[in-house]
Amino acid sequence: MQKITIDIVSDVVCPWCYIGKRRVERAMKELDGEFQFEVNYLPFELNPQMPAEGRNQKEYLTEKFGGDERYQKLTDNVTQIAKGEGLIFNYDKQLKSPNTRNAHRLIWFAKTVGKQTAMKEALMKAYFEQGLDLTQNSTLIEIATSVGVDPKRVEALLSSDEGLVEVQYLEQMNHQRGISGVPFYIVNGKYGISGAQPSETFINAFRDISVKTQVE
Repeated sequence: MQKITIDIVSDVVCPWCYIGKRRVERAMKELDGEFQFEVNYLPFELNPQMPAEGRNQKEYLTEKFGGDERYQKLTDNVTQIAKGEGLIFNYDKQLKSPNTRNAHRLIWFAKTVGKQTAMKEALMKAYFEQGLDLTQNSTLIEIATSVGVDPKRVEALLSSDEGLVEVQYLEQMNHQRGISGVPFYIVNGKYGISGAQPSETFINAFRDISVKTQVE
């Protein structure tokens, strides 16, 4: 069976990244038996300058989007689209926009213990559906524990700089690739797909890329 590797560049507080996650997962499920997939998650920070303590979520997004009316329109729209993918976005529960670097360090570490996809999902669910505060180490430890990662190991990571250089390196690598928006999908290390495309688009792309790979 032909193998397809997908490197997914995304941020845990990016709504389209969560929507895209569901769409690419549906595409992979549809192609189960046709291809063997390997998925890796790479870091991207929508706002690396966000203070460690975070900011009031509504104030931050209202400022970013350009006013209350624009904020309401955009969040309502993405919430409806997410609902179509089986996701429940609760913007009213999201009290704080966090700096996501520690979350990316957790995702990086989770890969070393075979829990990366579960960690990514848990962090996004915690933010978008449960409104948990990702600025708090205690919250991150609780999330990591829920997917079977040793809480003491996570506590040690968060109280040190472990994984920081690795995350920064991966972010720089993505920047050098010209990736300026997320989600972004790198297929077989060579082909790029930008945005939370419909599942059918992913299915067609994976099949096309598989043919190109065989020809090469």
